[in-house]
Amino acid sequence: MESKQKLSPDEIKEGVRRRYAEAVSRSGSCCGPNTVTKQKVQDLVEMIGYSPEELRAIPKDAVEHAFGCGNPLAMAVLEPGQTVLDIGSGAGIDVIMAARRVGPSGKVIGLDMTMEMIMRGKDNARRAGLENVEFRLGDAEDMPVEDSSIDWIISNCVINLAPDKDKVFAEVARVLKPGGQVMISDIVTGELPVEVRSSLEAWAGCLGGAIEEDLYLQKMRDAGLVDVEVVDRVVYDAEAVNSFFNGADCGCCGAGEITSALDAYVDQLAGEVASAKIRARKP
Repeated sequence: MESKQKLSPDEIKEGVRRRYAEAVSRSGSCCGPNTVTKQKVQDLVEMIGYSPEELRAIPKDAVEHAFGCGNPLAMAVLEPGQTVLDIGSGAGIDVIMAARRVGPSGKVIGLDMTMEMIMRGKDNARRAGLENVEFRLGDAEDMPVEDSSIDWIISNCVINLAPDKDKVFAEVARVLKPGGQVMISDIVTGELPVEVRSSLEAWAGCLGGAIEEDLYLQKMRDAGLVDVEVVDRVVYDAEAVNSFFNGADCGCCGAGEITSALDAYVDQLAGEVASAKIRARKP
């Protein structure tokens, strides 16, 4: 585990960018060949909330490189013609699903800070035969998106990676149209050991930068969002903490590295870590 007491925002961003680039650039999954393993599908269905039918309709590469903690579209009622922004779009699994829901008259923008992810998302959208998608390279804290241009914002296990979440939510409020809605799946926590907070491996593994649920919701309200509420929550026991954060499903893809960062704290983290689906809207 890294011994630094505090990581700078630049260190965090560069570390996260490097880990995700490494994860998606490897041939196939980070743990196996270029196929969608039965275990991967089972994990996405049981822990993250996609249905087998949804996964069968997605290009295999997008499924194999899905690093989320939930399915934000499970509770987002998208309509044809709407414009959707996916913050941290990765290999494109949620972009593809959203693009099919909004149809040819709608549009989905995938935003990611990693060029390797942008290229992978473009390839998967092409494989899916979609023309109503666009991928943009950019930072969630400073989005290259026009003011008041978005009907729906979705995000899947990404905002926890941002060092300045206040900036992210201010940007969310800026780009949403009046009445626009948000559905986020993200990791929230209780008390975390300082060793986890100061570990770059834990940050890249979706845990080091996660914050308390009440604080998360308050930051959204402070940005001007209303009707902020948790609509679903999965609390992780020791087994789930071990399997989720020590595996490849949350972006780190360096199972040995994240294991070394968390092994000593698995029992302590049990019941303190959850995946939450959070809904809000811009007035």
